[in-house]
Amino acid sequence: MPTENTSKGKVVLGVAAAIVIASIGNAAVSLAAQALGADPNVVQGLLPRGYVVLTALGVIIAAFAWASIRKRAKDPARTLGKLVPIVVALSLLADIPVFFLPGASPVGVVALMVMHVVVAAVAVPIFHRVLPLRTPVAA
Repeated sequence: MPTENTSKGKVVLGVAAAIVIASIGNAAVSLAAQALGADPNVVQGLLPRGYVVLTALGVIIAAFAWASIRKRAKDPARTLGKLVPIVVALSLLADIPVFFLPGASPVGVVALMVMHVVVAAVAVPIFHRVLPLRTPVAA
């Protein structure tokens, strides 16, 4: 599929949908973590003002990266197939320092990590739809 087969409106709508759907998923994760004892006043990422903003930022950055790889990579599907899991795994490292906050519970920190996976699980299928990947041409 050629990389030109998409419109800016479709991409913007897809990115917005990914932000909304992932934020709803992250709200569910946050509520579950709080029900299990995580304190959102300690683990600020469990508050909507934390996870919605970071979800939006992550999805927008990921969309730009996806579009760039889609345009420039010889085999974008293969490149993204390797890169997405690595980026998600590395993103989990950002939550490790939260373990050391006074009053932070493992449940709260694990919830933050799950939120990264939620964002990827929502965004990747949407990106496939609004920013489809071309298959390499065999020589």
